[in-house]
Amino acid sequence: MAQHKSSKKRIKQDAKKRVANRFYKKTTRTAIRTLREIEDKADAEKFLPKVISMIDRLAKKNIWHANKAANLKSALTKLVNAIG
Repeated sequence: MAQHKSSKKRIKQDAKKRVANRFYKKTTRTAIRTLREIEDKADAEKFLPKVISMIDRLAKKNIWHANKAANLKSALTKLVNAIG
């Protein structure tokens, strides 16, 4: 258990940050799932920039690795372009 005041504070801060990160990750995963289910090309093209922005935000905060973000963005863009 933490003994120092700063250690106790760090534990509280980490717990708060963990909850926020879980929320952002889950929200982004849900948005990706929604984008993959869209069958109308116009709707998908309209929704894609929002999803890419969410992915970039997670990569910028080091919640997701930059390569994971790049691979996701590439795959989602290909998916949207392939919708007929």
